Amino acid sequence: MEPAEGPGALGFHGDEEIIEVVELGPPGPDDLADEMEDVDFDDEGAEEPDAEAWETEDDEGGEDGMEAQDDSEVTFSLHSASVFCVSLDPKTNTLAVTGGEDDKAFVWRVSDGELLFECSGHKDSVTCAGFSHDSVFVATGDMSGLIKVWRVDTKEEVWSFEVGDLEWMEWHPQAHVLLAGTADGNSWMWKIPSGDCKTFQGPACPATCGRILPDGKRAVVGYEDGTMRIWDLKQGTSLHVLKGQDGHQDPLTCVATNQDGSLIMTGSVDCHTKLINSATGKVVCVFKMESVAPKAPAGEGEEAESNSVESLGFCNVMPLAAVGYLDGTLAIYDLSTQSLRHKCQHESGIVQLLWEESSAVVYTCSLDGAVRLWDARSGKMISEYRGHSAEILDFAVNKDASIVVTTSGDHQAKVFCVQRPDR
Repeated sequence: MEPAEGPGALGFHGDEEIIEVVELGPPGPDDLADEMEDVDFDDEGAEEPDAEAWETEDDEGGEDGMEAQDDSEVTFSLHSASVFCVSLDPKTNTLAVTGGEDDKAFVWRVSDGELLFECSGHKDSVTCAGFSHDSVFVATGDMSGLIKVWRVDTKEEVWSFEVGDLEWMEWHPQAHVLLAGTADGNSWMWKIPSGDCKTFQGPACPATCGRILPDGKRAVVGYEDGTMRIWDLKQGTSLHVLKGQDGHQDPLTCVATNQDGSLIMTGSVDCHTKLINSATGKVVCVFKMESVAPKAPAGEGEEAESNSVESLGFCNVMPLAAVGYLDGTLAIYDLSTQSLRHKCQHESGIVQLLWEESSAVVYTCSLDGAVRLWDARSGKMISEYRGHSAEILDFAVNKDASIVVTTSGDHQAKVFCVQRPDR
């Protein structure tokens, strides 16, 4: 993979297509009122890794320059295969849940790696796991579609349900409600633990990614056919559909919303990132990343050089957004000018990125097994942490940005202390 070219920012700006400029300031306070008796919804979930995309990475580790350096404080090694997902409990940030290819999920203590309990009974790779907004429940979901919810204090299973092949799962930000998307195009919503259920029927193709908006009343779901829908969770109706030219030309891989929910960002295999006004459903602008190599038709049995958007997110403290690509590019976009601000190159593909809650620092994890912290204002790398002997598949950052918990193809989860003296 060749690094992206030179300064790039200005040249790149010309490649953007500005469809409509909207005011990016916060909207007036949305009346979040109480009429949620019907179903109150959820979002505290982990960012879901696309497990299948990384399953082909071999687990031998050690090669590819992943040396024995280990910057981690704690290693959790009860998994016996690749660990696909991790989430921290939002209330105390003291517990982690991890799920893996060994069909197991564990809840454990971050401070010392001590096992609290195993979320047993899964029959396929556990690819989704997360705590409810108040850390009362933890949900685990496997690829075959078996979802289980456990009460954390009693360590008892309180609910389970089987859907089609699971693509993603997430808790509501204010309620004991779980949302999940499946390969048949449906999105499911349950009240926990009563199990009251609603379904949102998408196109007849996988619902590849989803996110509940901060107002708790709407969710955005992306699909394999390139379409995106904004759903009204109470009514069960579709508020906006983006398809054709407004949608993506390839499957959606990830979605994100800004802090007040006024903007949605979608990423796709087509390498485009779309910024969407959530109230109108209109595309505000499109950020296009040129492919590393021209897309030549692949010969018999060989794969074309591919690139795609793998992860994205909004900064809470500045009008910035970050997009991570499979070719290893981290792009920082300025939302006020709708232009590329920085390109930060990685040696290998970015799996996921997360912003610090209260600063312009963005974290990336990648296929080379490292976690990196970047200053989005300068585009410079702040620090790098290593310890895994294989690719990192998911990670989580705690609220005060003092620790990062990673999961990897080397069968381990690790806790890194990333507190910096300048905080």
